[in-house]
Amino acid sequence: MSDGNSRLGAKEPMIANPVLKPKLATPALVLPSVAILVGLACLAAAVAANMQPSWVLLVLGAAFLLTATTVSQIWLTRVRHLHTWMEKAKEQWKNFDEAKRIHGTTAEISVLSVDALEPTGSWITIKWNRFDHIQAAWLEALSEPIWPGSVLLISPDAAQIMPGAPWPATYYVVASDCLAWAPEAARESLADTRYHASDRLRLPRL
Repeated sequence: MSDGNSRLGAKEPMIANPVLKPKLATPALVLPSVAILVGLACLAAAVAANMQPSWVLLVLGAAFLLTATTVSQIWLTRVRHLHTWMEKAKEQWKNFDEAKRIHGTTAEISVLSVDALEPTGSWITIKWNRFDHIQAAWLEALSEPIWPGSVLLISPDAAQIMPGAPWPATYYVVASDCLAWAPEAARESLADTRYHASDRLRLPRL
C-alpha cells in the first residue's frame, strides 16, 4: 500500500489522494481541444469557400459547437478544482509556518509512502527534509488522515535522535509530536508567498 491512494489511519485505501495537486492540462484533454480548434478552422474555411452544402455545414457546426461546449466545461471544472486546491494548500502552509514559528525545536519530514496500516497507526517511509535522510518510521494514528505526499512538522524526540549518535533504524512519531502538515506538491508553487523559517533541529549527518 505504498501508492498515492493509501492514507494513514484510514480503512478506505482506494480513495483518491487529496494531497496530490489536481492536473489541469493532460493529453486526454489537450489533444481533443486541439482537434476541435483545427476542425473549427477547417469548417470556417469551408463556409468561406462554400465547399459544402449548407445543411452539411449546419450539422458539422452544431456537432463542433456541442463538443466544444463539453470540452470547455471540463476545462472550467479543472480550473476551479485547481484553484480550490491551491487555496486550501495555501492555508495549510500558512498554519504550518505559524506552528513552526511558535514552537521550539521542529523538523520537517515528508511522507514518501505508506507501507502498512495498523489499528493504532501506520508503518511509513519518511524523509528528513533538511538532511535528505530516508528511513522507516512508525506514525501513531492521528485525528485526521495523513497521505503520502504530505510534509509533517514534528517536535523531534531527543531520546531517539541525538548529536553524535547514529540514525535509528526506525523512528517513532507519536501523535502529540505532530504539529502541522501541508501538501508537498504545493510547496514550489507557494514558495514566493511563504516564509521559510529556519529549521533549528541539529542531527548528525551520515
